[in-house]
Amino acid sequence: MTLAESRPQPCGPARGRPRSEAVERAILEGAMRLLEEGVPLSELSIERIARTAGVGKATIYRRWSGKEELFVDVMRAAEPPDPELPGTSMRDDLVVLLESLRQRGLVNRSSAILHNVQAQMKSSPKLWAAYHAMVITPRRNLSLEVLRRGQRNGELRTDVDIELANDMFVGPMLVRSVMRPDVDLPGELSEQIVDTVLEGLRPVSSPET
Repeated sequence: MTLAESRPQPCGPARGRPRSEAVERAILEGAMRLLEEGVPLSELSIERIARTAGVGKATIYRRWSGKEELFVDVMRAAEPPDPELPGTSMRDDLVVLLESLRQRGLVNRSSAILHNVQAQMKSSPKLWAAYHAMVITPRRNLSLEVLRRGQRNGELRTDVDIELANDMFVGPMLVRSVMRPDVDLPGELSEQIVDTVLEGLRPVSSPET
């Protein structure tokens, strides 16, 4: 998948003239090109990105309020797109969400650029906070809503703490994909995690009389 194919909509408000997708794509790809050349985030100015993309600084500022917002979109564009949930059951939705995390882990492992940029982002509180607010938090909220729906539908015990349950599902995938880069991320891992955790969280059926 190319950067252009996976590009999400920028987060900034629409201002000025109508947006051009070609221009936005050129800006995102220009920023990624500089990162691939080894330019650290701290030296990646709007002026430099504009020059690489062949646009003016004002063109960038019409679409993004600043570097932090632009970098978040660059990172999102380089990742796999967010999944569409099947909605058939809580279990199926959780598998799709975990599979998305597994795919992101594979991308990060194969892309030294993404790995290095994420490390640099964490050293910038403002940039990391923007990434967390615009990328991580919406994904977590989606997982929490899937679990709440599971409780309403009787697929998950009502006494289960939703926040804790979410960590129980997501945690093993994050450990495997981020903290243990030496281990494999097999295709069946998402189903294995979901089914193993659900064994202890499903409602207990009443014994037959």
